[in-house]
Amino acid sequence: MQTTLDLYTDYLLSSFGQTTATGLSRLTDGAVGHDAVTDLLNRLQGDNRTLWQHVKPLIHQIQEPDGLLLTDDSIAHKPHSDENGLVTTHYDHTSGQYVRGINFVSLLYQTSQGQCPLSFEPVIKTQQCERKTRQVVWRSAS
Repeated sequence: MQTTLDLYTDYLLSSFGQTTATGLSRLTDGAVGHDAVTDLLNRLQGDNRTLWQHVKPLIHQIQEPDGLLLTDDSIAHKPHSDENGLVTTHYDHTSGQYVRGINFVSLLYQTSQGQCPLSFEPVIKTQQCERKTRQVVWRSAS
């Protein structure tokens, strides 16, 4: 599993365009099947506590008194996906319009020696009924 994970991570980091499990399979001439990548991603468990355990040693290496904490919210566009709690309509301030996608908030620590992710939270929405219009809409709890 670790070899496939390392290979997939290197593939993600070195790619300049769209990345897919089938793309990695093609790149390796079928040595790594796209199903193997999908299965691997489905088995991975993680949350911000797990992320912190992995990055804490790196943070101590690059820590500086004037280090910065950078917060960003981003949208991974998913125009062809069905709406659910994760993939919903969000306002994209970069394009000035509503788009369908996955909205997430990330926290990054940056110094002159490097940068490291600290937190990653997807924005999950639930369906709620508007009182006045009786329309069902997707809303986040926060």
